[in-house]
Amino acid sequence: MAELGNLCVVRTIFQKTLTSMYLSLKKIYLFGLLLCIHYQSVAQDRYWLKTIAFYNVENLFDTIDQADVRDEEFLPEAARQWNTERYRLKLTHNARVIADIGVDPKLGITEPPVIIGLCEVENKQVVEDLMATAPLNQEDYGVCHFDSPDRRGIDVALAYNKKYFTPTAQQSRRLHDPKAPDFITRDQLVVTGKLEGDPIHIIVNHWPSRRGGEKRSEPRRLAAAQLTRDIIDSLVTLDAQAKIFVMGDLNDTPVNNSLTKVLKAKGSTANMKEGELFNPMVALHKKGYGTLAYRDVWQIFDQIIMTPAVLSLKEGEGYHYFPNTARIFDKKYVKNSKGKYAGYPHRTYVGSSFKGGYSDHLPVYIYVAKKAE
Repeated sequence: MAELGNLCVVRTIFQKTLTSMYLSLKKIYLFGLLLCIHYQSVAQDRYWLKTIAFYNVENLFDTIDQADVRDEEFLPEAARQWNTERYRLKLTHNARVIADIGVDPKLGITEPPVIIGLCEVENKQVVEDLMATAPLNQEDYGVCHFDSPDRRGIDVALAYNKKYFTPTAQQSRRLHDPKAPDFITRDQLVVTGKLEGDPIHIIVNHWPSRRGGEKRSEPRRLAAAQLTRDIIDSLVTLDAQAKIFVMGDLNDTPVNNSLTKVLKAKGSTANMKEGELFNPMVALHKKGYGTLAYRDVWQIFDQIIMTPAVLSLKEGEGYHYFPNTARIFDKKYVKNSKGKYAGYPHRTYVGSSFKGGYSDHLPVYIYVAKKAE
């Protein structure tokens, strides 16, 4: 009887194992089927897909001493020994990343982003050098940039593929703190143009850091968010259906007050109220993803947010956000493969120690789509 009982137990385990295997195979089949349906729908409906991205390139400085900014640590004679060889390696690495962002032959995307916002660039020349570095030099990129008053000399910029995007206006908006007249930070770059004839606006940001502590520094990010909000409201006043993309290293997560209460950015497109924005990075935040890591905690500071006019895919209305395509670019080569910081972004420097990496941030990107005629 004991042997019979054991046989029954074995039989039950075997049946459960078969059932589990069947369910697993079924899940794999359904997942594959969903992917096929997704790619087939793109092909059958014939959407033109383009990539829009943002990347904090981490201290892209040249080797020349620039007056009135604190760039001394990025000079050949400094402790970091920042020289031409290291500068060119930095350009090569950042160019490789940008050229790779969003490329997906299955979706018919074989080109780098048509628009990419950048931050932590010293001046316009370093951005032009970056765009002239292989493999980006295979495209024809233009650059929008203004010098900011940031004491370290780092600015924001926008690079765009001239084949697809034509800027029609650009301006730099400065953040002032009435309570601290001596406070200075990066300007916000506002670029208006046409993406294959479709009018769009891009606001590139690098909000004040959390230096001194998150709570202590929060008022200045709230002020930066209010400036961005004011810019958006001005554009929407002129055109209620303005397609606006807000991008940048915001130094806050998608659920901080600067994003949710001041900018009015939410993670759902359902029941959107007047003035609200859509932030697709909320979903990634809830899943625990991040664009930078600190003490084993991942956070999403780098974000792309949009007005409701960008959301609906309708024939004849130009480019719109293609649903559920917000991504963090996290290929293996941009992360440390071993050591104490395995899995973290592979940085150019850790302190004054040269690591020859890419950046301390991971890029973010979205796909926009236009129905082919």
